[in-house]
Amino acid sequence: MEEEKVRQLLHQHVPPLAVEYCWELWKTYRFAFKTKKARQSKVGDFTFRLGQPQQITLNHDLHPYLFLTTYIHEVAHLIVHGQHGRKAEAHGHEWKNAFKKLLEPLLTEEVYPRPLLTLLKKHMVNPKASSYSDSKLTAAFRSYDLLKAKVMVLSQLPEGSIFHLQKRWFKKGETKRTRALCTEIKTKKKYLVPLDAEVGSAQLGMF
Repeated sequence: MEEEKVRQLLHQHVPPLAVEYCWELWKTYRFAFKTKKARQSKVGDFTFRLGQPQQITLNHDLHPYLFLTTYIHEVAHLIVHGQHGRKAEAHGHEWKNAFKKLLEPLLTEEVYPRPLLTLLKKHMVNPKASSYSDSKLTAAFRSYDLLKAKVMVLSQLPEGSIFHLQKRWFKKGETKRTRALCTEIKTKKKYLVPLDAEVGSAQLGMF
């Protein structure tokens, strides 16, 4: 059950071509993973308590590119803690190296749009504790907050959602890698729809 919840969260929140990579990280390190209501003081965190599972939480309202980057940021903290405990500085060279190594496979135009990718690559030469310390990168990330308010993609909708696409209504079904098996409401025919397809959403159960 936990695996299903984690996989669904990743499908909902990270770019489609990054889902499998993020999923493999979770399977390797097995941490409690949750989303939280928007927090003004932080966008994500890694916590550990004696006798309890290590935990990573991220704000639920982050756009996919910031959610992905923050996820990797926190997994790097988890790895460093596992290797060094409290001996390593929170954002010291151990964390910088882990963060760079984990994010490197994702720094492609298939995952990040080119304008953001260019700035992110520069930032990752010497990553800081927060991307907000980099004003240009911050502005780039915020530009996608505005886009998110105007555009919704299929990957952001949970399974079972009703959505509008190309003048037809569909119900989202099982996710298969980069596509979701969806049923057209009127004809009951099934289609594989790309997770990055721009859609209009509707209330569940409206049909």
